[in-house]
Amino acid sequence: MGAYEIKTMRDGSFMWNLKAGNGEVILTSQKYKSKASAKKGIASVAKNCGTDSCFERKVARNKKPFFVLKAMNGQVIGKSELYESTRSRDNGIKSVAKNGASSKTKDLT
Repeated sequence: MGAYEIKTMRDGSFMWNLKAGNGEVILTSQKYKSKASAKKGIASVAKNCGTDSCFERKVARNKKPFFVLKAMNGQVIGKSELYESTRSRDNGIKSVAKNGASSKTKDLT
């Protein structure tokens, strides 16, 4: 089973990573001003990760595929790493859909 890890950044802001059961980071958040806001971001992942239309499949300038998870209002919740293939990216989406709603949160702050 995966886990969210909340971290404090050097500037005092907060962010989280969603990791799959194998420890790989599958989704990374933006920076948040408060830990409470970061936790709301995690709740938003849990709410939206089961809806395929919330995943926007993209290609970076270097032609590597990645995805972003968006809330129903269009706000970006998290971003993936860059992948070597669209198949790998799509597996990353499946992993977020699988782990996003059921993962526990580890507070590393």
